[in-house]
Amino acid sequence: MGAGRQAERGRGRPSRRTILIGGLSAAVAGGAAAGYRFVQDGVLPGKYALARLDGACGSPPPPPRGTPPTRREITFYSAYRRRIVTMVTLTPANANATALPVVVGLHGVGSDARQLASLFGPALTAARITSIAAVTVDGGGTYWHERADGDDPVSMIIYEVLPRLAAAGHDASRIAIAGDSMGGYGAVLLAELLAGHKPAVTAVAALSPAIFASYPDAVAANPGSFDGPGDFAGHDVLAGAAALRRIPSWIGCGADDPFEAQTSRLRARVAVVSGRQPAGGILAGCHDDAFWARNLPNALAFVAQKTEEGR
Repeated sequence: MGAGRQAERGRGRPSRRTILIGGLSAAVAGGAAAGYRFVQDGVLPGKYALARLDGACGSPPPPPRGTPPTRREITFYSAYRRRIVTMVTLTPANANATALPVVVGLHGVGSDARQLASLFGPALTAARITSIAAVTVDGGGTYWHERADGDDPVSMIIYEVLPRLAAAGHDASRIAIAGDSMGGYGAVLLAELLAGHKPAVTAVAALSPAIFASYPDAVAANPGSFDGPGDFAGHDVLAGAAALRRIPSWIGCGADDPFEAQTSRLRARVAVVSGRQPAGGILAGCHDDAFWARNLPNALAFVAQKTEEGR
């Protein structure tokens, strides 16, 4: 196809991002937050049916070869969340140590510990990770910070999950943190909160972090995301990015993801404060399970390597 024809085609056909965030946003709901709401509520069939027409979202990877990790599932009453929660621990089948450090996995909106563990398990196998275990736990829709009603998933992780891991023989003194969507935002937030404190954060991986540009955008997309403007401002991961200057970071997002712009801003800030570009990047794909399944092996391999280097 010649350059003139390509240009003509480009003028006649809006980009995927224009369709997904601009055109459909205005037609269905109006305002910048509508693009986020398509992600949170699944308004677009299959989340990204339009982008999939030309293969923009991509497909999930094939099942990995190898022995899956050992999966241990327990439930307990969380005093900090005031409810019964599920905790899933994944230990590599060929672990190279008895007291493995752990990557804490944080799930997205509408997901839970079991679903995220079903994503982490194949990723650990695909990356052939033997030096770190993974744990996932129910965080509800808290956006992984203490809420006005007293629901406190951070204290649950520090004071209930990590001691249980230590009792089971894991090294809970140093943790990596990883998550997708709401959990990607939560991973960055928790890493910033713990920076310079115990447990030590060895690395953080945020896949498609659900970072909103403003409080109105956040509550328009998900009314339960923050308790108010003060809660939003107090948990602004872009404002707190300086805390990541000594924490190795993998931050990635799909090019056709409504959170791409905010993820790019976070990557730029981390690069400034740390003096190096975060791993990850703006990659092909959308805000969906296929993107996370394709990229989670690399993200977990990164945090495993950085954790091993810091021993």
